[in-house]
Amino acid sequence: MKIIETDIPGLLIIEPKVFTDARGWFFESYSLRDLDEALGGISFVQDNESKSQYGVVRGLHFQKPPYAQSKLVRVVLGSVLDVAVDLRPGSPTFGRSAAIELSAENHRQFFIPKGFAHGFSVLSPEVIFQYKCDEFYHPEAEGAIAWNDPDLAIDWRIPADKVILSAKDSAHPSYRQYCESLGIAIA
Repeated sequence: MKIIETDIPGLLIIEPKVFTDARGWFFESYSLRDLDEALGGISFVQDNESKSQYGVVRGLHFQKPPYAQSKLVRVVLGSVLDVAVDLRPGSPTFGRSAAIELSAENHRQFFIPKGFAHGFSVLSPEVIFQYKCDEFYHPEAEGAIAWNDPDLAIDWRIPADKVILSAKDSAHPSYRQYCESLGIAIA
């Protein structure tokens, strides 16, 4: 597998080696040995899967310490724009986001370390999205930031009138409110 670093330290794109022939294709979607070497001892404890339709935006979600999660995400049907926002206090890239298109065709995966908010928008008619977490889900540790926060200015590649949100995702605090809750001033 090929590990591609992004502009944000720790946030990685993973491209598996895909073997194709007349029958179709094959690749290893997960290898403890290879990922242990690349990620340094991450132990995934939970797999999640969701199905969504075009226009759905899920996010921007995270779990607060001590239950923060690293995630390894991928698409098995369709395509998404996957987004991670650096929320690590003291990080030189605090508040910056990175986005990557993940699809069943490109087989790419996105590794999102602890300390990031995560979300995605569905670009295809439907999507099946899978991800591994290195910490169990703890509802009391849920955190989130508004998907359409003007300070973050994320282009979700979905027209505003086509965005589909859950009631919960339409009511998250702003990035500015999140920073204020940590005592961090933003310009």
